Formats: sequence, structure tokens, C-alpha cells
Amino acid sequence: MSGDDVELEARLEDRDVFEPPAEFVEQANAGDPEIYEEFEENWPECWENAADLLDWDSGYDEVLDDSNPPFYEWFTDGKLNAAYNCIDRHVEAGEKNRVAIKWEGEHGDTRTYTYQDLYREVNEFAATLRDLGVEEDDVVTLYMPMVPELPIAMLACARIGAPHSVVFAGFSADALATRMNAADSEFLVTANGYYRRGDALDHLEKTNEGLDGVDHGVEATVVVDRLGDDDFGHDLTASQHDWDELMAEHRGERVDPVSRDAEDMLFLMYTSGTTGQPKGVKHTTAGYLSWSAWTSQNVLDLKREDTYWCSADIGWITGHSYIVYGPLALGTTTVMYEGTPDFPDRDRLWEIVEKYSVDVFYTAPTAIRSFMKWGERFPNEHDLSSLRLLGTVGEPINPRAWKWYYKHIGNESTPIVDTWWQTETGGHMITTLPGVKDMKPGSAGPPLPGLDVRIVDTNGDEVEPGRAGYLTVNKPWPGMLRTLYQNDERFIDEYWAEYSDTDSDDPDDWVYFPEDGAKIDEDGYITVLGRVDDVINVSGHRLGTMEIESAIVGVEGVAEAAVVGGDHDIKGEAVYAYVITEDGYEGDEEMRQRIVDGVEDAIGPIARPEDVIFTPELPKTRSGKIMRRLLEDIANEAELGDTSTLRNPEIVEEIRQKVQR
Repeated sequence: MSGDDVELEARLEDRDVFEPPAEFVEQANAGDPEIYEEFEENWPECWENAADLLDWDSGYDEVLDDSNPPFYEWFTDGKLNAAYNCIDRHVEAGEKNRVAIKWEGEHGDTRTYTYQDLYREVNEFAATLRDLGVEEDDVVTLYMPMVPELPIAMLACARIGAPHSVVFAGFSADALATRMNAADSEFLVTANGYYRRGDALDHLEKTNEGLDGVDHGVEATVVVDRLGDDDFGHDLTASQHDWDELMAEHRGERVDPVSRDAEDMLFLMYTSGTTGQPKGVKHTTAGYLSWSAWTSQNVLDLKREDTYWCSADIGWITGHSYIVYGPLALGTTTVMYEGTPDFPDRDRLWEIVEKYSVDVFYTAPTAIRSFMKWGERFPNEHDLSSLRLLGTVGEPINPRAWKWYYKHIGNESTPIVDTWWQTETGGHMITTLPGVKDMKPGSAGPPLPGLDVRIVDTNGDEVEPGRAGYLTVNKPWPGMLRTLYQNDERFIDEYWAEYSDTDSDDPDDWVYFPEDGAKIDEDGYITVLGRVDDVINVSGHRLGTMEIESAIVGVEGVAEAAVVGGDHDIKGEAVYAYVITEDGYEGDEEMRQRIVDGVEDAIGPIARPEDVIFTPELPKTRSGKIMRRLLEDIANEAELGDTSTLRNPEIVEEIRQKVQR
């Protein structure tokens, strides 16, 4: 590293606040600082701004019906169609030749879909679904890799009013069966396989195994041929159909978009639950679509002429909101990539950014930490000057990774939006508006305009700046989940019971609790600390894992921490801390002692960790949630459960060996 680079790194290290460049502010979709006050004063009518981004078959009567909390309804009695809003209206407006999707396969094969192409194929698959017997309100399960047929199938379902339920292709056969059973889904769209790090994976075998576990009859399965000559040679059964053959049968057919009520279900998305049973999060047509469009426009600053890339998988909510529905509703070009960031080499993502002149890039802190480890030479080999905005999603990003991203990918001239949200929220909730607010590395930022987010203690009282507490949302928002599929009681118990007066009909008495810990600073910027999954009972004292983790992350040199309780002969439970250090810091005895001292200073000796285990990674789901259950099993030397759905299953055994040495 040259002397200039060392000086630059030191300067960045000392900075806690970064202003957006004047050139960015001048062109930003949201650039008026008064937007926060305007939305607060004009709530809930302020969300007409989101509804106005859509075309309606018939207008809504009321922005918000809050007469039956927490079952809020948005844009009541309005009617529209999501597929029409994402495709038809752009074609009708003369944008038929604008590129809608640029797809890149892992081996370098590419496909480009204009909005006219998308219109044609979505119509043909909508006709296919109808011919197979899919009717309005039937749930269609999509168990597919990152191929263009996935968003085509999603939009075809939306076109005919059939909610889709996307199951991440990396999930197991049991996960597919569980979700199809829970959704009473009788229709499936899948693929024969896909590529991962150069290898062809047999997806149809896993699909067939999952279908064997479906309790009810499956009317039809459509199979996309992704592998071609690399196919594993499966014969399709009588109820299984080849995608290409069906599309050829329906070539040129058109299906009128079904006019859906604002509150009709657009899709189900199953997410992990504390009981072990996945939760079917229900998102509706108008609220979700308006929210994903509004946040895409104002947080991601998307414009029609942009080429935009979110590196997530569509199997997760990030891909739904910010690869498919948000960008396409705005008429933007969205990039899809099938493979991993390091195949065939560690510069693959930057090669794609350069190849497509990507304007806005949205990825996960986990990926950024990998980029850091690989070194700046990989992005330095490519022209990234097209980038106008960067974003992060999935988990908090530590300041060191934020500054590396800012310097080596954004060239110190590209704002970063660090976004907090959930499957259940439908879209961004806490983040800076990049044309309005300064950025603070490590802090997501303030709540978006029109949102009432507070950090409270166990009694529901707001905490002082700098203290850890529990993140709550005190007003509804358009993109919110409406309920859990066929389980209103669990919906209330999971999200509303903690801080709400559940006997009240007054919406002011209902508080949404996303089960995340956070702290807020004097400027109203919120730092999310992670999930509040459990408490540890040490010698009769109930200690929140979030509070202990906050104390550990506050120690210089700590990048991330997860705390669990382990069995202890004397204390009942003891604190076990799993810690990732920042680059340049060693997981040695000195660091271990500083962590112990930091916990004792912040909380007291009762919270002193029994052991501090240093690890390069924590076991996480593919959506970025730490699997504390596995860490508890390791601490207790218990049998480990299924790790197949983790994005890094190999780390579990590595941690176990460290603990048991």
C-alpha cells in the first residue's frame, strides 16, 4: 500500500459522518429535507405519494382503514393489477424496447428481455397456467433458481390473480413439502437444475422428493430446462410438463390482467419462526407494490434509464421487492445473476458491473466482508465509474466494511444506503434518504419519512440515546404484512403482543415488535444490533442476549458477535460469546480479556462470558439471520440439527471443534 493510500485509510478511519456529494443531491429523486416534516404532518395521506406511482383500474376510497387493528387495510376498495403495473403500462407508454431484465448465467450465457419481450412471455405463461387449471386465488409454488423464468412466472401468477409462493431453490425437499402443505398449493413451477461454482446441480430429484411429502394432490408441475445437455436424465411424470413445450402451445396468446382488490393477496413468503414451523407472510397487491415502488424510487434512487443490480436471490424478500416488483414497477432495467461472487474468479461481480454499466448496486455486508478479504485488486481491475449509488441489505454492516465499500467500490463519491427491513415489512424501513441525509457508517440511519420507529426498554418506555433497547414501529405503513396465512392468532402473538394493548380497538395502542434490538443516537440515527432471540438465565438473573452482544460489539476490534446460553452446573446457564474480529485484530487472550472487561463494565460481572470463541464467520441462514440455536447446541455439546439451509454450513463444524478442544 502506498503512502497516499495509508494516509487515505487513516483519514477515512477517523471520519464518523459522510455527506452525499452535491452532484448526487442535485439529481436525487428525494432531495428535499422537508419531506420528513411534510409526511409527519400529512399522515397517513402522505402515502398517496406511493399510490400515485401505480396505475389503478378504479381509485381507492380511503388511504388507511385502521378500524380493526392490527388488521390494517390500505387504499381500500381500489383495484389494480401488479403485472399490468410492472409491464403493460410501460409498453403502452412507448417503452416497449426498453430493457426490463438483463440476465447473466454462471457460465457467461446471457439473455436480455425488453418490456415487450416480458409482456409476451408473461402473457403466454399466464395462458399456460390457466390451461393447467390455475384459477384466481389459487396459490402457485415456485421452486426455482435464478433464471428469467422465475420473475416471468411470478408476474404471470399476478396477471391472473393467483398468489405465488416462492421457495428458495437452496432449500431442502422437506422445506418444499412443508411450504406446499402449509399453503394448500396444488401447482408447482420448478427447474431440472442450475449451476453453482461450475457444477450442474440436480434440482428435479430434490423437487420429486419434496412432492412425495405433499399431503394433498398436486395438479400440475411445470419444469424449466436450465441444464440442456447437462440434464441428469429424469423422465417427467404424467403431471409434469416441460416449460418450453407449454409456452410453444400458447405462443402469441394474450390474457387480460385480472383486476384485483387492493387488499387481495399478491404473494405468500414463508420465513423462519421461533416454533420451528415457518410463517406464511401475506403481502397484498396495492400496499406491497406501492411500498416497493416508493422505496425503490426514493431510497435506491432508481430512474427509468438506470441499469440496476441487486445481488440477492429472488427466493428471498429482497429479490421480490428489489429485483422484481420495485424496479419493474418503475420501468427500470434490473440485472439478474445466477452464480456466486467468486466464480470463475473473485472479480465476477465487478466484471458484471463494468459489462452492464450498472448505476445502482445493492448487496449484503457478508459479501462486502468477503470482498475485503479478497483485496482491492479485484475491483481495481474494472471500471466501476458508472456506479451512482451503493446499498447494503440483510444485516448490520460494521464501520470498517462500510468504509472499504465506500472507498474501493464507490471511489469516495458514491453514497451508501444501509437498509434495515424484514420479510414482514415488505421493504425498507430504516435508512437514509441518500439525497437528504448524511451517512454514519455502522448506523442504518433514521426511519423513513412517515414512519414512527422508537427504541424502548422492557416496559415500553423510550431509552436514552446510546442505550440498547428494543426496536418498535408505532404506526402502520403500506408495505406491512397483513397477517400470517390462515393464522391470525399467531400473527398477533408473534408481532404485536409484546408492547400492545391487545384488548384495545384504538390503533394508537398497537405496536409492531420486529424482535430486533437497537440503539439510537442524539440525531435520531438507529443502529440495529440484531435479533432478540432469547434471554439467558444466569443464577436467576435474566440477561438479554442483545444487550450482551451490544457490549461486545462496542469493544474496539470486534466486528460481530452472537451470544447464547449454555448449560452450567452451578449457574444453570452461562454466557457463551462467539466473536468475529475486524481485519487487523487478533482473536487472542488480550482481545478475549478486553471483551470480558467490556461486558462487565457495561452490564456487570453477572454477564461475564464463560467462554469467548473467535470465529471467522457465524452460522447464518441465506437471508442473513444468525442461527443461535446451532451455537447453543455447540455450547451444550448437543447433537446438531439440520444445517443444510445455512449459506455457510461448513463453519458449524469448525466452531464445534474449537469449543470442544
